[in-house]
Amino acid sequence: MSTVVRRESRPFLDPFEWMDSPMTMIRPLFGQGMRMEDYVKEGRYIVRAELPGVDPQKEIEVSVNDGILSIRAERREEEIDKTHSEFRYGSFSRRIVLPPGADEDHIEASYDKGILEVAVDLKVKEAKKAEKHISIKQAKAVKA
Repeated sequence: MSTVVRRESRPFLDPFEWMDSPMTMIRPLFGQGMRMEDYVKEGRYIVRAELPGVDPQKEIEVSVNDGILSIRAERREEEIDKTHSEFRYGSFSRRIVLPPGADEDHIEASYDKGILEVAVDLKVKEAKKAEKHISIKQAKAVKA
């Protein structure tokens, strides 16, 4: 069963999330966007990013620090023919605030067919413990 994660506040807003479809022609002015989705499935927070045409071993970097997941990729492609040369390049980056309970020590990333998938384990919330009563001992008065 999948659950959609709704994040109420983000320290880093991504304007391309709300300008995605009609404004795609102005993207080159701001840099290239990275399309992604995120959700919770089977106790894991999953982030999937669309990164076609990159070498995951050389051109993708995934890191986490203080509850922020960072994905960076840089594409460099050059074709040289007898009569002409052609190159394509660009860099992409996204920073995602991890949900509460994300276990930064247990993160896995995989890449297949142009899709980077990052899975973060979510710590199981401890069952609420029963209220514990503390007995109070009678202290003896100290004479001065």
